[in-house]
Amino acid sequence: MKPTNLSLVVTIGERCRVCYTCVRECPAKAIRIASGQAEVIPSRCIGCGCCVRVCSQGAKEVLSSVGEVRQLLRSGARVAACVAPSFPAEFGTEDETLMVGRLRRLGFALVCEVGFGADLVARAYRKLLEESGEQRFIGSSCPAIVNYVERYHPELVPYLAPVVSPMLATARALRRRYGDDLKVVFIGPCIAKKGEAAMTSDRDRIDAALTFRELRAMFAAAKLDIVDVAPSDFDPPRAALGNVFPLPRGSLQTAGLQEDLTNHDVVTAHGRSAFPEALIEFSSGGLKARLLEILCCGGGCVMGAGMSSTAPPFTRRSRISRYAHRRSETFDNQAWLAETQKVADVPLERSFRADNQSLPVPNAAELTALMIAMGKQRAEDELNCGACGYDTCREHAIAIYRGLAEHAMCLPFTIERLRQTVEDLDRSHTQLATAQQALVQAEKLASMGQLSAGIAHEVNNPLGVVLLYAHILLDNCESGTPLYKDMAMIVEQADRCKKIVAGLLDFARQNKVVLMPTGVVDLFARALRSVPLLPNIAVVVEHADPALMADLDVDQMNQVLTNLITNAVAAMPQGGRLTLRSGQNGDQVWFSVEDTGQGIPRENLNRVFEPFFTTRQMGRGTGLGLAVSYGIMKMHRGGIRVKSNADPAAGPTGSIFTVTFPRLERREENLPLFAADAEGNEPAP
Repeated sequence: MKPTNLSLVVTIGERCRVCYTCVRECPAKAIRIASGQAEVIPSRCIGCGCCVRVCSQGAKEVLSSVGEVRQLLRSGARVAACVAPSFPAEFGTEDETLMVGRLRRLGFALVCEVGFGADLVARAYRKLLEESGEQRFIGSSCPAIVNYVERYHPELVPYLAPVVSPMLATARALRRRYGDDLKVVFIGPCIAKKGEAAMTSDRDRIDAALTFRELRAMFAAAKLDIVDVAPSDFDPPRAALGNVFPLPRGSLQTAGLQEDLTNHDVVTAHGRSAFPEALIEFSSGGLKARLLEILCCGGGCVMGAGMSSTAPPFTRRSRISRYAHRRSETFDNQAWLAETQKVADVPLERSFRADNQSLPVPNAAELTALMIAMGKQRAEDELNCGACGYDTCREHAIAIYRGLAEHAMCLPFTIERLRQTVEDLDRSHTQLATAQQALVQAEKLASMGQLSAGIAHEVNNPLGVVLLYAHILLDNCESGTPLYKDMAMIVEQADRCKKIVAGLLDFARQNKVVLMPTGVVDLFARALRSVPLLPNIAVVVEHADPALMADLDVDQMNQVLTNLITNAVAAMPQGGRLTLRSGQNGDQVWFSVEDTGQGIPRENLNRVFEPFFTTRQMGRGTGLGLAVSYGIMKMHRGGIRVKSNADPAAGPTGSIFTVTFPRLERREENLPLFAADAEGNEPAP
């Protein structure tokens, strides 16, 4: 025996779009999806060609026999072309003598009709049913059906009719008539015939099997489609009713049998959906027919995947019928009987063997786990949409268990994962943008800090000299004179410059913080004592935990609170409410200073922590308070945020500054250093 697991169909990876159409159409579920590619499993493939017919991208490639046939024709041996009776469906209204003439031009010594073998097989079926009593049979003429039964219904193998196919019957008859050295090439519409040919013994040897599509390619390569050829007729033996064998119920008509709806002795079925159901019913005993004649291709062999014709099904069937009718008008029954007598002793029996390809089935717990992994938590999640190529979600899960499918084949599952991925990417993008903004701000402030430190150190010494001599001159001036007033102005402005330089040094300082446990209540009280408050400002202090302690630098944190309170008071010249709050969020401590003042315009929110930026009038602010506070919080491994509204139409005006930092010194996580939010989206304290 020759190898049985031929790769009759392979996938061209670069063309496969993973649409799962081939999975859906394959009656044997012989398609495995691996790494996004549809792979045909040779041991499971029955050669029906459904995947070839439905693949719109041309990603399925059929095993070619053209090379073998050309080698046979060049070998010098006598080679017979055995043409399947479905040829009129392929070649249409073309005179069959032209097709035969082209075959002879290719080098075939004999061109014969497989329809004669179909006549022999039909007689064998009739005899089998007459002599077998009540025994039931499944027709074995279709090789794809035989493959399916052997692999997926091994319990039905004993029911396969022990009769050869018309192809093998023709090969045996031709060798009896023309000699055992005859080489036989089958030509027809069926891909499964290639597998059947590979499995034949020496007695039944089929040297090669061509599809009509391959024959067309050979004609084109030899330029026989565009040149005149001498018409030629088939070599004997000629077919009788075997010409209708490729049609549904054609084998019954050839055998003189009838599908009688009243006694249900003979039942026919064809098509990828119908034949598996018929076999299941036959196996269960629900179908009591003595002969179940089934064809894999819907519409019969005229719809085989090896056809290149694009004609619709009924047009193809009518071509077969017209050819059979025309042949019957000139049919020589005596010659046919004489031919059958010559091969009367040719045996037509054959045997079959089970090749069980059934795969394990998951238990209930395993199936439940697979369904959950596919996002099928509840019964209503099982949409059974069929987009994966399987009729139900549970069939898909079983296919995953068997290694034939992937979770990503589930369209709803993939869409949901894609949605989650998009959301995750959006969150990541937002976090990255915030971090980038904080990084830009930190780099900007670090650069300005270095510049400020350099300027402050260079200006501090000459400024001290100016202040010293300005005070000496002021002391030597008589009070009330114009000179005294001028010197007082010089001293006042020089003192202001000294404060600015001191602020620059505070902003740029690199010294470490001195952390120590501190009570938050005392810290707030100390800061409030440091700022003069107007009588028209109401102060509210709220502590979520009055006993809250935190590790911080008291002096520096007092400076932060003082700066924030001072700014809040300055923002409420007409009075208002000043609210100080504290609390803990996990391992983080937070302080907030809220005012009901005029608010910060949206365009200024991202600049409030920049050195020298101030919205106060000239001489009333240096623009360093918030910048210094930012630096202090950075050294505390914390952050500072602002939320503000300056538009009365959008709601109450005012600002809230919130600082956060680790409660304990051993904490090493860093928060974003800066975030400004005009929409009120600050983190909840």
